[in-house]
Amino acid sequence: MSKGREFRQLLAENDYVYTTGVYNALDASIAEKVGLKCVYMSGYSTSLAILARADLGFPTMTEMVTVAEQIASATSLPVIADADDGYGNALITMRTVEKFEKTGVAGIHIEDQRAPKRCGHIAGKHILPLEEAVGKYRAALAARQDPDFVIIARTDARGAVGGSMDEAILRGKTYANLGVDLVWCEFGSPDAVDEFEKFALAVRAERPDLPLAFNYSSSQKWGSSQSRVTFKDLGQMGYKFIFITLGAAHAAMYSVWNFMQDLQETEHNAQWRLEELTEGHPTESHHVMGDFERFRRLEDEYLPADFVDDRYRSSEGHGREALQIAAD
Repeated sequence: MSKGREFRQLLAENDYVYTTGVYNALDASIAEKVGLKCVYMSGYSTSLAILARADLGFPTMTEMVTVAEQIASATSLPVIADADDGYGNALITMRTVEKFEKTGVAGIHIEDQRAPKRCGHIAGKHILPLEEAVGKYRAALAARQDPDFVIIARTDARGAVGGSMDEAILRGKTYANLGVDLVWCEFGSPDAVDEFEKFALAVRAERPDLPLAFNYSSSQKWGSSQSRVTFKDLGQMGYKFIFITLGAAHAAMYSVWNFMQDLQETEHNAQWRLEELTEGHPTESHHVMGDFERFRRLEDEYLPADFVDDRYRSSEGHGREALQIAAD
């Protein structure tokens, strides 16, 4: 079963599916280990991770495809990847679809912004004329080789220059009628529950079976909002795919900042504290997180026995203890 089919099946079998944005293979592996059902490759997180730059269209298609391939290779979960604005016009978007499909991801989302694109929660967005956006999504649908490869159409019309909720709804309905697999609208506030509901009702009136995507954006303060909208609330509206875009990135930045600041201020004590904090935690051993034991077993299976035996008996470090266990 293709990853696109797996993702579609997830949406069909669950009231809603949720995850967080990741930006590397390790995070994708952790997502699977903790039991999440799918992975989202966040464009903003990737821009921060590889360039230390805000999401203003800096990463190239090649850079994003490379990260997508690394993520897809590290997990058996279906991955939905950020393909930004398709990196060009309709024809270039066709190549973008071809490149991402070859990475093994389940699907991608493409937004209707005019280049250079930017994060949907940053001011200054411009959207394409509707006719040009329609041509881009039609081209994306035509370019996929696997009909189950997921194409998500995102509209940024709600918060763009000259945009409005009415324009977002018009575009959502138009994209739905093109045959895209999910539709996603970027909203301006976590308290705009009436807009969430209005958009969902209008778009699903065109295609009642159409799942919607929702960005539970890390740019906004959901926990302190007046609405306190939950994933279940959104699922009941028709938002079947829900993701916290920068969840992993924010958690990592917080933890790494605290450790490095502690290191700068207290030297070796920072490492001692880190050892105490992680003792007994699933991430305590990087050897375990890197699946060393599986590769150790593969060495036994495929490499010359004398070579493997000598490698571990004649050196020190993790893995040598297995020989002692075997001897005992």
